[in-house]
Amino acid sequence: MRAPRGIVLTPAEWLPATTVKAVEALADGLVTQDESEAIGYEQLPVSGRESAPEMAVLASREALERAGVAPASVGAVLHAWTYYQGHDFWSPAHYVADRTGAVGGVPIGVQQMCNGGAAALETALTRLVAMPDHGPVLVTTGDRFQGPAFDRWRGDYGVWYGDGATAAVLERREEPAGAALVLDALVTEAAPDLEVVHRDVARFQDAPLSAGPTVDVRRTKKAFLTGTGREPFVGRLRETTTRVVRSALAEAGLGPGGPAPRAVLLPRLGRATARDIYGPAVAAVTPAPVVDLGAGTGHLGAGDLFSNLTALAGDGPWGLRPGEHAVVLSAGAGFTWSGVVVHRP
Repeated sequence: MRAPRGIVLTPAEWLPATTVKAVEALADGLVTQDESEAIGYEQLPVSGRESAPEMAVLASREALERAGVAPASVGAVLHAWTYYQGHDFWSPAHYVADRTGAVGGVPIGVQQMCNGGAAALETALTRLVAMPDHGPVLVTTGDRFQGPAFDRWRGDYGVWYGDGATAAVLERREEPAGAALVLDALVTEAAPDLEVVHRDVARFQDAPLSAGPTVDVRRTKKAFLTGTGREPFVGRLRETTTRVVRSALAEAGLGPGGPAPRAVLLPRLGRATARDIYGPAVAAVTPAPVVDLGAGTGHLGAGDLFSNLTALAGDGPWGLRPGEHAVVLSAGAGFTWSGVVVHRP
């Protein structure tokens, strides 16, 4: 969808100070040399104490401060996550709203796996359009991939998982300033038939971890690829990504013949995925460079989108200059893909 005029977002992130280097994981036998070269990341942030929702609170406070928005004025808090939030039968969104001080907002949990940040953003956007007098919307993500139930290095093929949280304040503002970005477009496409990639086809389990002591994404992926083959699956991922990029640019008014975006920022899934899937998919639409900022974070679960937006809103090497546009891609199991176009005013 093309975003209505005047919709701006102010992103932020909070990452643990403790990191584990990839060379350490290699020396400890947690990864192989081939895996290390395929992913190409340097380190992962690892939370020793903070839970995922606690990290989300820290990120949300930073986003609200940057936006100059009082927590009490927030109309809704949308919290997205990929993995366990610290309690079995509980609403982390309500915790984030309470601890952030957004006690007048409606807490909503958003679960769309690693595309959860984009799903929450889209929900926030539609809420702002439908309920313009109900105040800004706070979107948060938080994930902590703690062992022994989750192996951040070997639990999945081609993905290393880092701990951290992100947030963004979405609001109507005609004159954005500071760290705010203007939201130009948000396009989402889903392929529900691919849910089987992450499902144990043998049976539905009665409780978490009934199938084994750890989350084993490799097992379900291997079973799926054995039946369908890797190339048809990869081809479908490329084709869908291409459609999402093309649609997002068109919705933002950046179609063929127009100015190219500064960059297309990718989900943080490693060097091989960027080369084999995202590179060709994006090149079919735009000459803009594809950028993977995951070297110091790994995959942040539902948080990749807002972490990338935080980089675009900052003063670092990928911070946008006035008038520049960028595309940020998001994807998650299920499968769902989203493309977000923003610009610096």
